[in-house]
Amino acid sequence: MSIKWLFIASPIFLGACAVTSTPTQPVEAPVSRAQQIEAQKQVAAPQVKTLKRKIAIGRFTNETRYGKTFQVDANLDPLGKQASDMLNSRLISSNKFLTFERSDLEKIKNEQALLKEGNLIGVDTLILGSVTEFGRSTTGKSGFLSATKIQTARAKIEIRLVDARTGFLFFTATGTGEATSESGEIAGFGSKADYDGTLNDRAIGAAISDVQNALIAKLEERPWRTDILKVNGKQVFVSGGARQGLKVGDTLAVMQQGETVSSKQTGFAITLPPTKVGTLRITGLFGDNETNEGAIADLVSGSAVPAKGSTIFVAENKD
Repeated sequence: MSIKWLFIASPIFLGACAVTSTPTQPVEAPVSRAQQIEAQKQVAAPQVKTLKRKIAIGRFTNETRYGKTFQVDANLDPLGKQASDMLNSRLISSNKFLTFERSDLEKIKNEQALLKEGNLIGVDTLILGSVTEFGRSTTGKSGFLSATKIQTARAKIEIRLVDARTGFLFFTATGTGEATSESGEIAGFGSKADYDGTLNDRAIGAAISDVQNALIAKLEERPWRTDILKVNGKQVFVSGGARQGLKVGDTLAVMQQGETVSSKQTGFAITLPPTKVGTLRITGLFGDNETNEGAIADLVSGSAVPAKGSTIFVAENKD
């Protein structure tokens, strides 16, 4: 009887303990609604200026014994080609670079010969790489009524960045990755582990993920530069437009290439630092893709005409 009364009394007791409060009334900020929306947009999506460098993967090989055949054609090496394609995809997806084809360059040249057209573009940086370690292993444990089987694939890749103009190797990085697959049986029930070919893909992908952030950061450190297409008085036409990160109102520096001298100490030819000779302000953009776009700029100060025997180019304005 006491238990019945307890259940009946409980809602009454809980109701007696409930406390109500007056809901808070919203207070409008002392600025217009339009200003609030604009401020929220600026906070949610800050504008980051990115001047896109031109890059290409020049070579990516498999230096391990895995997947090697008696054929020596690098194009028949699936592991190296897979790593190259994965890295290319990651760089394109980052939307930070203009990426050009180099590994299948001969096929592009053959197609251009058929079309009787050709306009190959040089890049700022070549990416060279190789798969230096790759292997698989299978481990497991067996009990009275149970058994487990673990398949593991491990990969290691080496990346090198080369200045396309000078051939200077300025950065190296290593990435490692691992992927596993596990299965088990208890008293004859459970999954059986056949050969898992996807482990190879996941191990290579993990190795590329391990190195891609450092790679992208280093590529973005490289100086951005472009060429002057034409000078018409105070109006200057520059190669590169919206897809390279340029926009109306940006200022760019006109730089005169430094003199190239020979070092008596090392014997190498050394280019002296460039000198700023002018400033441009972008007033318009044209073109509809990476290959034909450009910018129209006004010469704000200095000159955009090279002195006799010198070379000029356009760079990001650091002032």
